[in-house]
Amino acid sequence: MQLTASPVKQLALQRGVPVLQPATLKTEEAQKEIAVLNADVMVVAAYGLILPQAVLQLPKRGCLNIHASLLPRWRGAAPIQRAILAGDKETGITIMQMDVGLDTGDMLLKKICEIKEGDTAETLHDKLAELGAQAIIETLQLVEQQQLRPEKQNDQLATYAAKLSKSEALLNWDTEAERLNRAVRGYYPFPVAHTTMGDTPIKVIRARVRKEDFGANAAGTVLAIDKECLWVACGKDVLGIEIMQKPGGKALPIAQFIQSFPIKIGDRFGVF
Repeated sequence: MQLTASPVKQLALQRGVPVLQPATLKTEEAQKEIAVLNADVMVVAAYGLILPQAVLQLPKRGCLNIHASLLPRWRGAAPIQRAILAGDKETGITIMQMDVGLDTGDMLLKKICEIKEGDTAETLHDKLAELGAQAIIETLQLVEQQQLRPEKQNDQLATYAAKLSKSEALLNWDTEAERLNRAVRGYYPFPVAHTTMGDTPIKVIRARVRKEDFGANAAGTVLAIDKECLWVACGKDVLGIEIMQKPGGKALPIAQFIQSFPIKIGDRFGVF
């Protein structure tokens, strides 16, 4: 519960690099602080706010954004999660020349990253963080050499990666199992896919899909339980839940989870 400097700030201070932390960049005071630096270029990573025009024009060569998608697909706040939720096979990093729009600036460099079957938003984030670091170094070298070739975005191909909400992570068992599995992966570690058993909310941490006809069982019904999975009927096919978490508890493999929270075949997840 103590305010702690981020690793970036700690390293900057160790190297004698000034650290500015304005609450907003819209004030004249904050803009003057940046102007004094007389920067050649500004690099923006996961800032979360649109930079005002007054700030964009301060560096001699403008502001570069490290964006975690292959623009113009997935402009906005949650590109990593939206790519997984949509079932995209690949994503990547786009280094973009910033303008006043929401991720609408010219594209300067792209790096592709495969989305693997087991990737969660957490694992994909970490891959893209590494890729983004490589990409921005390469881009800055091109800036210095004046070899950048900006490419306009095709607005007709743009999609929007809306900010995540907890409510959307509630699993709808009438949905096909593959889509539910993408929800489990895409919403981890935030806001985490969840469901209910009776009055108890339960988080679903990891799952798998089995293509199977489950007969006349209603969606959300527990069909079978083995050492690795709790198999649940969906709108199409079956979802095998491997790890779950109850309120106040730890995330547990299914064999351990049902020891403290008994679930039997025929029980049904969801609010009815």
